Amino acid sequence: MTNILMVCLGNICRSPLAHGILESKLPKEKFYVDSAGTANYHIGEKPDHRSIEVAKKHGIDISTQRCRQFNLEDFDKFDYIYVMDQSNFENVIKLARNTNDIAKVKLILEVDDSIKVKHVPDPYHGDRTDFENVYQLLNNASNIITTNLLS
Repeated sequence: MTNILMVCLGNICRSPLAHGILESKLPKEKFYVDSAGTANYHIGEKPDHRSIEVAKKHGIDISTQRCRQFNLEDFDKFDYIYVMDQSNFENVIKLARNTNDIAKVKLILEVDDSIKVKHVPDPYHGDRTDFENVYQLLNNASNIITTNLLS
């Protein structure tokens, strides 16, 4: 089983979308996908209703996900840790115990050579268009991740 973790700040907008999108593309018997936040603002809450809506629009149900905070044990449990932006990257790396932990952490958009900006913008203070844009960025990255993992 390959375990993959998606990480953003609060675990209510970007990482739940990334979690749901990638999970929908991979065989469940071979891959486990989860998400977490670097902050503890929303522990136990559902994803933002706009993330739920944009995922549903694309045939993905993320409404059963619950927010949790990234913790040290995640380095042991997960093979890949994809973060949404540089701040998330730095917060996760601060917890790393060694180079093996650090090697697991990547900016999710680093997988897409066709884009220059490698951070997923936080749509929290935006509107539905911002959430759709984030969905498209994460869907494209997830297609690349899926191709790489399944080849």
